[in-house]
Amino acid sequence: MGYVLSAVARVLEQPTAWGAACEMALLAGPLWAAALVGLLLGWAWRPRWAAGIVAPAADPPQLATLDFWRAQLPARIRAPLDYLAGARQQEQEQEDDEASLQGSPEMANEDLAVGKADLVNLWRLVEGNDGGPAWIKMMEKALPNMTYQAWRRDPQNGPPQYQSSTIFENATPDEVRDFFGDDEFRMSNKWDDMLISHQTLEECETTGTMKVHWVRKFPFFCSDREYIIARRIWKLGSAYYCVTKGVPCSSIPRRSKPRRVDLYYSSWCIRAVESRRGNGGSTACEILLFHHEDMGIPYEIAKIGIRQGMWGCVKRIEPGLRAYQKARAAGEPPSPSALMARINTKVGDNFVRGLESNSDQDIMEAEEKPVKNRMARFLVLGGAVALACTLDQGLLTKALIFGVARRFVGQRNTL
Repeated sequence: MGYVLSAVARVLEQPTAWGAACEMALLAGPLWAAALVGLLLGWAWRPRWAAGIVAPAADPPQLATLDFWRAQLPARIRAPLDYLAGARQQEQEQEDDEASLQGSPEMANEDLAVGKADLVNLWRLVEGNDGGPAWIKMMEKALPNMTYQAWRRDPQNGPPQYQSSTIFENATPDEVRDFFGDDEFRMSNKWDDMLISHQTLEECETTGTMKVHWVRKFPFFCSDREYIIARRIWKLGSAYYCVTKGVPCSSIPRRSKPRRVDLYYSSWCIRAVESRRGNGGSTACEILLFHHEDMGIPYEIAKIGIRQGMWGCVKRIEPGLRAYQKARAAGEPPSPSALMARINTKVGDNFVRGLESNSDQDIMEAEEKPVKNRMARFLVLGGAVALACTLDQGLLTKALIFGVARRFVGQRNTL
């Protein structure tokens, strides 16, 4: 320690930068010489594991892996690294499970899919903490087996946004999920009489993500509109979160008629709720809908038209749902789009707790970060330990090793 301190003092005493550089070279020279001598001596009396490196073998050892070099460290240094490696392996398995749900050859372009950021946004809308303007109540209607409420808000930019709550008696979330995802039944039953054609463009049988082409009719003073939408359903607990939004599509060229709607968002949360009949059971099903789109007409005119025609469209949903339930009870097979609606991405409790604690951004960032270069981390760690062992065998070595270990543990959240 005295030699090191005196050498540092000589460097600081130099009046010029060149003199300081020369003194630093004199200080580093013996250290590098000692390191080279140690390397030569160590190779001359190399242990069995090192001899195996140079011996010919059918499968040469993987020198660039962190596991190989970690096994050569002393037990006291290897223990915390083994703990970190085990935790990292568990995280990697979770990432691999999630990656297997992110797509297939049919949905290889992530720009066409619906991702977790959309799920987080919908969850915030459902919980009422998305940070948008306050909702203004528009109407409240009821049928014998259905209740309906609607709200509207006007953001600073973009079209008006709508929220609705529809509660169906004697219905399950699975039935309502299949019902709203069944494009074929929409057409045949005509409960959604604005839909005049539909076509499935792409689908992923792993995640249930679909890209669909819709053409919808508008009142006589507007031409028909076409939509290219992607939709995907997640399951959080017993509730379903379905995100549907407009996406680009180069395979279908634009036409003057029908006019394409680019800005489109229509997503909902389906969950079981207690019946308003007071029987104490969750025999009813609520669907919370969040919808907005830019139809290409002035917003004020669109608001008047939507307000006048909203209830007329909504009240046809309940008879359509009952007809759907009867068809399923009679053994009618589900359509292809209904089968796709049954393919959901299940989200674990940890993700939900992260959302509730407002830490979903950290979760998203952790999932999107690429795996760091393991060899680079090893070089940093090995260089620090080697330098500590070269400088001193006392307190300085322990302090440096402890500092490196603490730094390595500090990277736990970024792995």
